[in-house]
Amino acid sequence: MKHVIIGMAGHVDHGKTELVKALTGVDTDRLAEEKKRGITIDLGFARLDFPDGSCASIVDVPGHERFIKNMLAGAGGVDLAMLVVAADEGFMPQTVEHLDILQLLGVKDGLIVLTKTDLVDEDWLNMLEEDVKSRVKGTFLEDKPILRTSVRTGEGVKALREALHDLTLHAEEKSARTPFRLPIDRVFSVDGFGTIVTGTLIDGHIAVGDEAQLMPLGNKCRVRNLQVHGRDVSAVYAGQRAAVNLAGIKKESISRGDVLCRTDSMQPSLMLDVKLQNLPDSKRIIESGSRLHIYHGAAVRLAKAVLLDRDALRPGESCYAQLRLSEALAARQGDRFVVRFYSPLETVGGGVILDEHPYRHKRNDARVIASLAVRESGSDEAKLVQAVGEHGADGMTLADLAACFDEPEEKLVEMLAVLCARGKLVEIAPSRYLTSSTLDRLWTDCETMLTKYHREHPLHTGMRLAEARQRLLRGKARENADAILACFAREGKLTLTAEHCALVDFSVHLTKRQSAIREELLRTCRAAGILGKKQDALCALFDKKDRVECARVLESLLSTGELVLLAPELCVEKNVLDAVGARARVWFETHDTLTLGEFRDALGTSRDHALLVLEYYDRRGILRREGDVRRPGAQFGEIEK
Repeated sequence: MKHVIIGMAGHVDHGKTELVKALTGVDTDRLAEEKKRGITIDLGFARLDFPDGSCASIVDVPGHERFIKNMLAGAGGVDLAMLVVAADEGFMPQTVEHLDILQLLGVKDGLIVLTKTDLVDEDWLNMLEEDVKSRVKGTFLEDKPILRTSVRTGEGVKALREALHDLTLHAEEKSARTPFRLPIDRVFSVDGFGTIVTGTLIDGHIAVGDEAQLMPLGNKCRVRNLQVHGRDVSAVYAGQRAAVNLAGIKKESISRGDVLCRTDSMQPSLMLDVKLQNLPDSKRIIESGSRLHIYHGAAVRLAKAVLLDRDALRPGESCYAQLRLSEALAARQGDRFVVRFYSPLETVGGGVILDEHPYRHKRNDARVIASLAVRESGSDEAKLVQAVGEHGADGMTLADLAACFDEPEEKLVEMLAVLCARGKLVEIAPSRYLTSSTLDRLWTDCETMLTKYHREHPLHTGMRLAEARQRLLRGKARENADAILACFAREGKLTLTAEHCALVDFSVHLTKRQSAIREELLRTCRAAGILGKKQDALCALFDKKDRVECARVLESLLSTGELVLLAPELCVEKNVLDAVGARARVWFETHDTLTLGEFRDALGTSRDHALLVLEYYDRRGILRREGDVRRPGAQFGEIEK
């Protein structure tokens, strides 16, 4: 079922609340002060049922200038608008301001209702309709229906209900796939139930029992119960007004303007990159550095507006800006907002959030302006590339992207495949993506790092992987770092082994003397068998003049893996260890376990030396220790090599 919010806007005392009651039977003036004064002070809500069984929610927002803050809190989740104009008064100051606000908040469809038509004659009504048409020209209400109504006589109420039904049938459906988000416009408690918040669910869906979080403070809670228009429900979907009974949190910990959201799906921000618009009929110039009140959802914040490409924003103009907030706000890219002048307090503009977690920008930075232009109007593919690029070497997974973009997963996969085929993105691991430009930058750093290493260690087969990860991708997850290095290897830029990495065109070149030393070291270690030789004993085989070269060649043999350090200073030839491993394979053909004593007897060595060999196989994963015995490990098959 489609869930639609209809917002009713207009000047004070133009008959909005009476019209809602005529349509729904509900009096939305729920506060004693509202009854006494005859005006709507806070938000009022009613369920509008249609003959086919469908329904919509109507929000009656205050029309008085003093309560414009409450009007803005209710307008944030509106899908369709009813702009109410009293026939005996016509357009008034708050009519204009409400229309501006609806326009700024991105409402795309609606209609105009003339109320109190019984108070004027036909000629006046015809003249008023022409005036209204001219007033809404250039807005989303241009060429929309204008309906005449009178609550006192009942004229036009049925036709209005039918027109609203038709609009709801064609309204755009909100996504229930994204993480849920409900801006809170009311907080109270009920004896026996505890804390209750109300608002319009603008994203996703909430179910009873869900874990939730209140932003911007980050307090966690649980959904105990849900109601929609006074009826208990098991779940609430985007586009519905809801009352949410929360467990695990006190009323005093929540404020109007907070956002109830899925745990860990939002982060508060003190800065927002935006496209800021100054209304054409605004009487103010917004200068860079101006203080403004920003209205977002049900929240209000004081902000400093830093204009990024000019010094002043005049009426009718728009530009990219960074809003630096006095208090944290929870928002998402694509959200709309309204700004009011600091003093006097009047609506001057608004816009759309392009980045909810930006860096602090310098003004007149061409790269920043270009990046925001892509965010504002770039293609879906360009926005995908930009989003992935902003995560640098961390990249983004398919799940990350699905949470950011309101697209079916199948479409995202298709777009990602196209971008990979074009070379814009690279899938470095299953469903994990980096931009090609990020990889190019990382490769430049990697090539520089390895070139320097090869120059300083010409006899090493390459840099140890652990060192490469630490230098190139400090702080990154090991799996991600390994995937990036593996990508370079697939591209033919790196030689990659289980232990080392090197530039693909690098190889160890020994002088004639170094080659002779190498052969002597290998021969000696081979003759020593599993007992091995200590490094100082190996170097003692040569004259003093060759000992520096011996140390270099020995280091080279250890880096290539031809010799293995079984313990500090103790070298054993790799082929000898492999031969012992082959004997272990034969052992496990008839035995389930191997003890240290059995291994010592098989080798004919001391217990301590046998333990060194076993620990080497443990480190390699060839054997697995379980208490006092060993069993074949995950890499047991390697001993055949």
